[in-house]
Amino acid sequence: MQPTNFQTGNEVRLACRTGELRGPTPGMAPGYVQANLVCLPAEVAADFEQFCRMNSQPCPLLEVLPPGCVEPVRTAPGADVRFDLPRYRIWLNGECTAEPAEISCWWRDDLQTFLLGCSFTFENALLAAGVPVRHIDQHLNVPMYRTNIDCQPVGRFAGKMVVSMRPMTPQQAKEASEICGHYQLAHGRPIQIGEPAKLGISSIDQPDYGDAVPISSGEVPVFWACGVTPQSVLQQARLPFAITHAPGHMFVTDLQDSDLCDKTVI
Repeated sequence: MQPTNFQTGNEVRLACRTGELRGPTPGMAPGYVQANLVCLPAEVAADFEQFCRMNSQPCPLLEVLPPGCVEPVRTAPGADVRFDLPRYRIWLNGECTAEPAEISCWWRDDLQTFLLGCSFTFENALLAAGVPVRHIDQHLNVPMYRTNIDCQPVGRFAGKMVVSMRPMTPQQAKEASEICGHYQLAHGRPIQIGEPAKLGISSIDQPDYGDAVPISSGEVPVFWACGVTPQSVLQQARLPFAITHAPGHMFVTDLQDSDLCDKTVI
């Protein structure tokens, strides 16, 4: 089993850089903001940034790095996005062709990096309020699903929204909605409670990304917009080249969860 006792974002990043950590990051470094990663050629970066601003619930922007820059000075000074995630994805013509542990040999000076908010951030607030998070309890990756919801297109970027799911009782779902409403930069409130078929999800026990988790009697699936959405969009855009995080294998920043509370920009 991979180590889980990292207490800060820097500890998680160091463990990634040294090869100690290669698995998903839910529940790690409690209180530190986690982020999705997208690296794109500068020639399409402006359209992607606008896509994120037009689809801010699945793609809330935390930081945009200049072309060729590897240090996210606003969210994790001293970090290096080429080494400090546990696992990445390499995309060629819309297909994921590799999932390396670091990306130095794929890095290009024209790549522009985007860090997007992640639902793992609000999970700390849920746990603090006594709302259980099933995939953390079971040491699994969060289940994620492609939906029938169209994102607002910008240039080559268009496609379906991805959602993450956490089982809860109806009362817990209500509490979670109130808590997550304070974290707009971590996807905010759920987009749907129950009725997965309305999102085009036919098999709740077969997620498109992550791990399936059990839904107990008296619980309903609760769905949030998810930062894996750009990966679904990249498949449709069929860009010649792109890099993302592997789903659930996040960049852990030096920001505190409280830095995002009731904020729409940082």
